[in-house]
Amino acid sequence: MFDAATLIKLIVALPLLSAVATAILGPRVLRHQSHWLTIGALATSCCLSLLLGWNVSRAINTNAQPGESADVAAHVGYEQIVPIWTWAEVNSAYEPSSTSAVDGTPVLADTDARDFSIGVTLRVDPLTAMMLMMVTFVATLVAIYAQGYMHDDRGYWRFFAYVSLFVFSMTMLVSVSNFLLLYVFWEAVGLCSYLLIGFWYEKPEAAAAGKKAFLVNRVGDFGFALALFFIWTTYGTLNFHDSPDVAGVLGQLRLTGQLGYVAGGTGLAICLLLLVGACGKSAQFPLHVWLPDAMEGPTPVSALVHSATMVAAGVFLVGRFYPAFCPEVLFVIAIVGCITLFMAATIAITATDIKRVLAYSTVSQLGYMMLALGVGGWLAGVLHLFTHAFFKSLLFMCSGSVIHAVHTNEMPLMGGLRRKMPYTAYTMLIGCLAIAGAGIPFVIGFSGYYSKDAILEQALLFKNTNPTWGSIFFFAAAGGASITAFYMFRLWYMTFAGQPRDAERYDHAHESPPVMYVPLVVLSVFAVGAAWGMNSIFGGLSDALIGGAIALAIFLGLWYLINKERASDAVMHGAGHASHSGHGDHSHGDHSHGDHSHGHQHGPSGNWAVPLGI
Repeated sequence: MFDAATLIKLIVALPLLSAVATAILGPRVLRHQSHWLTIGALATSCCLSLLLGWNVSRAINTNAQPGESADVAAHVGYEQIVPIWTWAEVNSAYEPSSTSAVDGTPVLADTDARDFSIGVTLRVDPLTAMMLMMVTFVATLVAIYAQGYMHDDRGYWRFFAYVSLFVFSMTMLVSVSNFLLLYVFWEAVGLCSYLLIGFWYEKPEAAAAGKKAFLVNRVGDFGFALALFFIWTTYGTLNFHDSPDVAGVLGQLRLTGQLGYVAGGTGLAICLLLLVGACGKSAQFPLHVWLPDAMEGPTPVSALVHSATMVAAGVFLVGRFYPAFCPEVLFVIAIVGCITLFMAATIAITATDIKRVLAYSTVSQLGYMMLALGVGGWLAGVLHLFTHAFFKSLLFMCSGSVIHAVHTNEMPLMGGLRRKMPYTAYTMLIGCLAIAGAGIPFVIGFSGYYSKDAILEQALLFKNTNPTWGSIFFFAAAGGASITAFYMFRLWYMTFAGQPRDAERYDHAHESPPVMYVPLVVLSVFAVGAAWGMNSIFGGLSDALIGGAIALAIFLGLWYLINKERASDAVMHGAGHASHSGHGDHSHGDHSHGDHSHGHQHGPSGNWAVPLGI
């Protein structure tokens, strides 16, 4: 019905039209009906994205040579460049000074001057199609959920205008075929995240969190901007691909290097600066500090930022430029990811704020993606980015449902809520199983079972070339997986199991309305099966199937059932100790939303079981 060029134009245009229309009509006309424009636009974009993905898949199968599998054809590559208009053009702007590869200058087929041309050009390929499906699908469910969560907020129309603009920026970021436009929408995503994280600007904590996210990301963005200057002066173009016959940054134009990646001092600088930009957006050490505070925004914002939009941008950048990364920088990426995943996982063990646990979990999972990319597992890293979007948005929206019911973020003040909130409790249990990588080895598993174990497999394979670091990467990733299972089931047990630890909050708790729990049910289906059928793509996945994470989760469940009364007493004691010592004071924001994020963590004083929740 529609070709790929028409589809991708409509996919990115609809959220922009929704943002403009909501901003104009929202204050006086739409008001508390503003969600309809956003939901309608995002749902339509989602359907078109699914159709685009089907078209790309069909094209890959059609282009497969006789006797060649579709997987091989996909690996060779499918792309379609969709020009819209030329934004800027300067004739003879670039003149190569040499054709020698020795001094690190580009190797060109000729020495003619090249024009500086910035065209608004979109790109259709399997990575773009996957990202568009992921972003629009999750954003649609978040918008539906927000209809119930934000129903009595004074800035209702403003919220949905921001969400539409956020999704437009992200869809353009993953669709453009030019580094300068990528940078423009990279900054637009950062601006939208600032507006949404600081949405409740009357709360000092929310305003500070928005500014912190904006400023920390400026550090990474400065590195990205420098990389653009180096790319232009080195390549004479900022386009990924102009056409099959004209060199682009990821086309035939290379610095020294016989294996396709850039090399030399200039190439190393470009790759490192791009990594700095990716570390800012994807909250990698040491630029991870903004993401845990980003939970101060409304929970639908947290679900969007932590899953399919903001944090996905950095991983996407590395994945898009991946063929050009030199081995030295890939090794640095692996080290950064390894440090990040393990550090954030250990911090999550002691957090008592339900959203802060999930925030550090996001940092840790992003570390897994970077580790996978660093050790050569492009497919593993991208698959984990895909599966993570579903179960992390599910987990955040479940936490928002809990906060909406009990008006606190503190898990020691919860307990027993599964009886009051069954939909929320059991969909969150599915999310916990997915992020822990639960499954039956060699049979079937949740989505995280496939993506996380693919990363472990790639770390094992890295040992073949670097035994020492390969072992470090593997054991850090395996240990992080076990820690993930621990803190996620600790979160679930403290929130939904045992006896109520605050009778007043428990008595007022209730299940969320259908507009909020139906998206949870839908996401739980994808948290279970988003990666089913991927085993054929990851040949040899069974080599790395380990039962450590799920075994630990089962052990914790059995421990809890056997020691239920003792565990409840320990947590009750911890909650009482916290309230008497002053840690139970809450910095309340707008009570109508129930988002009272304050980030207090109980220290080691008092009962040792308090920080662990056991």
